[in-house]
Amino acid sequence: MNVHEYQAKQLLAGFGVSVPKGEVAYTPEQAAAAARELGGSVFAVKSQIHAGGRGAGRFVADGTGAGGVRIARSLDEVREHAEAMLGRVLVTRQTGSAGQQVRRVYVEAGCDIARELYLSLLVDRATSRITVMASSEGGMDIEEVAAHSPGKIVTVAIDPATGLQPFHARAIAWNLGLEGAQVASAVTLLERLYRAFVELDASLVEINPLIVTADDEVMALDAKMNFDDNALFRQPDVVTLRDEDEEDPAEAEAALHELNYVRLDGTIGCMVNGAGLAMATMDIITLHGEKPANFLDVGGGATRERVAAAFRILLSDPNVEGVLVNIFGGIMRCDVIAAGVVETAREMSVDVPLVVRLEGTNVEQGRQILAESGLTIEAASDLGDAAARIVGAVRRAG
Repeated sequence: MNVHEYQAKQLLAGFGVSVPKGEVAYTPEQAAAAARELGGSVFAVKSQIHAGGRGAGRFVADGTGAGGVRIARSLDEVREHAEAMLGRVLVTRQTGSAGQQVRRVYVEAGCDIARELYLSLLVDRATSRITVMASSEGGMDIEEVAAHSPGKIVTVAIDPATGLQPFHARAIAWNLGLEGAQVASAVTLLERLYRAFVELDASLVEINPLIVTADDEVMALDAKMNFDDNALFRQPDVVTLRDEDEEDPAEAEAALHELNYVRLDGTIGCMVNGAGLAMATMDIITLHGEKPANFLDVGGGATRERVAAAFRILLSDPNVEGVLVNIFGGIMRCDVIAAGVVETAREMSVDVPLVVRLEGTNVEQGRQILAESGLTIEAASDLGDAAARIVGAVRRAG
């Protein structure tokens, strides 16, 4: 689960992390009123969407070329910037060409910035530890820094038995070239970030840029937080921050049925049980020259009802020109999957090619259900055969 920048800052501020003062606004008038309340002479007006690269983004049909983060030096400018952003579609490197509509902006007090740095905490699967990643190259994509200047990135894996210790934080601060009071400020910020990460069940906290102000305070000028969906049951306050307008409706519906679904830009819909098998299915479709329309993992213990819901979600995508069902019945029974597919295919009057590959528990019963359904369903013998059949069927239909 993702949250907006202003929500991430509110959460971090609750743990004592230093962030600039700011207020969210939904209209140009609210934005100007927020700036008036903040006081000062310089403000940042920031589009709030669940995507990075907002500053370098571009609004659809906007001839000015201005991005989603703008500096204002008067209340009138704040109002103008907010009016130019709200209701418009912002396209960034993370939204894709479709972009995302801006429904709110964050008005923030200006800061006297001396340096920009990069800092993030994430779960490193290679070490199974929370890892701190920092760089002196703040304000840039960390991927670009890693590609061109990997020596400017420092990483520290934290032992879960001890947690982040002051010596970890000092080492990171020194590697960033901080000195004197800056080091003490950075240590405090890192300790509080780590505590927030653990207690909120975060999967990512990214501060880019992390700034050093003219008076040597280290502060989070931006903030991005992602949370572990599997731990949301114990994070009710985080759940209330969910913005469904920022989520794909199909993905939101899938979550209600405990399905893992991600919409992609291909034409062949995939329904698979198990993330690894789903990835392999997507790969082999690509190998045969077509692209998957989605990632859909129904899980190892799916019921007939969940399978039916998965099928409806999959077919709700207008780009789907064919469907490949690939099930390995270990915990899940193939006859349950087959019954769910047949029931939903009849209910929805499926009019695109449908290929089903079943293997495992009760596979013969499952194949018999498919064969006796009276529907136009192609049964495949293995994964390679299934991919060849669905790709061929889609191309013939096209």
